[in-house]
Amino acid sequence: MSVRVLHVTGARPNFPKASPVVHSLREHGVDQRLVHTGQHYDERMSEVFFRQLGLSEPDVNLGVGSGTHAVQTGAIMRGLERLLLHDPPRLVVVYGDVNSTLAGALVAAKLGIPFAHVEAGLRSFNRTMPEEINRLVTDRLADLLFATSPDAVAHLGSEGVPSERIHFVGNPMIDTLLANLDRFDVVRVRAALRLPERYLVATLHRPGNVDDAGDAAELTKAVHGAADQLPVVMPVHPRGRASLAAAGMFDHPRIQVVEPMGYVEFLSLVRGAAVVITDSGGVQEETTMLGIPCLTLRPDTERPVTITHGTNRLVDRAGLAAAVQAALETPRPTRSATPPLWDGRAGERIADVILDFL
Repeated sequence: MSVRVLHVTGARPNFPKASPVVHSLREHGVDQRLVHTGQHYDERMSEVFFRQLGLSEPDVNLGVGSGTHAVQTGAIMRGLERLLLHDPPRLVVVYGDVNSTLAGALVAAKLGIPFAHVEAGLRSFNRTMPEEINRLVTDRLADLLFATSPDAVAHLGSEGVPSERIHFVGNPMIDTLLANLDRFDVVRVRAALRLPERYLVATLHRPGNVDDAGDAAELTKAVHGAADQLPVVMPVHPRGRASLAAAGMFDHPRIQVVEPMGYVEFLSLVRGAAVVITDSGGVQEETTMLGIPCLTLRPDTERPVTITHGTNRLVDRAGLAAAVQAALETPRPTRSATPPLWDGRAGERIADVILDFL
């Protein structure tokens, strides 16, 4: 077996999580390969992240593209199976909760190749979310489970995962944020987008918010209520663009629609925001570390540490405008609490465990 560690990435949230692990293993001279499944294939959703995060170009790009969950996951599985049969690694590493994560887990498990899950144990307890299904299945099969928070460790224990498989390491995505903090230029991004000193950022793409026409209409009314208070910048994910446009989301004169942004540009935008409105998991974590008020338009979160130790708050669509007003009127604390082990060294801890395993 020539390759010792094979990393499976595929979607925008995977890349900031993988980067610290890849870099830390490289420092130890570990032979690695990086696979990009192509789940996110737009240049702004993938390639720009490799450049900005100092990741080498993927050794393999499966180029699967979009599709239904079954079509996309099946295509990734076929591509990964061919790759792993031809050159099986000692360990596969999967990240997060996207379809590429699930596909990598299933292929590795069925071929008898050990695999590690980075960001294990997160639970929303909402099985209508495709990501929750991906998390549950991946964690049931994983040989090494890297948890980002104490609640994730507790979930895995309650599900019967042997304690020797569970490793509380912190959050590698926060490693990436802290390593790039000096690059987040609020002045530059504000000038480029001609923004006032105070503005809102909204990033919304979850099926429960954008797939159904009625939900999209309610979401539009809610975000328009926020835009009545401050200008809103919306980097629009390809998913949901058509339904939001049909609902009239982009018709408000104070909503500025922009294409998906690179990692540095987006975090620069977030760093300067008065409030962030989101349904993303990762943005809840990033705003927690940056001390930016975050309103999550979901009934639940798999990242409760961002509420107990951060700036995040769950809101519904009907209450969004009032929540924005309250957040704007509330003075920010001079220093927010930091979740345990979110210290920029998670990648090192993960690498240490992998080295012991190898």
